[in-house]
Amino acid sequence: MEYTYIPRGVCSRKITFEINDGIVSKVRFAGGCAGNTQGLAALIEGMKAEDVIKRLSGIRCGFKGTSCPDQMAKAISEAIR
Repeated sequence: MEYTYIPRGVCSRKITFEINDGIVSKVRFAGGCAGNTQGLAALIEGMKAEDVIKRLSGIRCGFKGTSCPDQMAKAISEAIR
């Protein structure tokens, strides 16, 4: 199933992704630091949703209280509730 998440407190404006049988795929970020978001998307493709949440939750970007990886974890958490 495809999900769309609007991140808060980061440069990216939208995250879309799919979760099928607990596996994350087709991750796309709109906006943000292109190299970082493309790298993040490539790294988590094929991972279990729960593993992504564990690895990415709480990562901060500079002085911000969150980051694109942290927002990705929040998006997946929301999607699997």
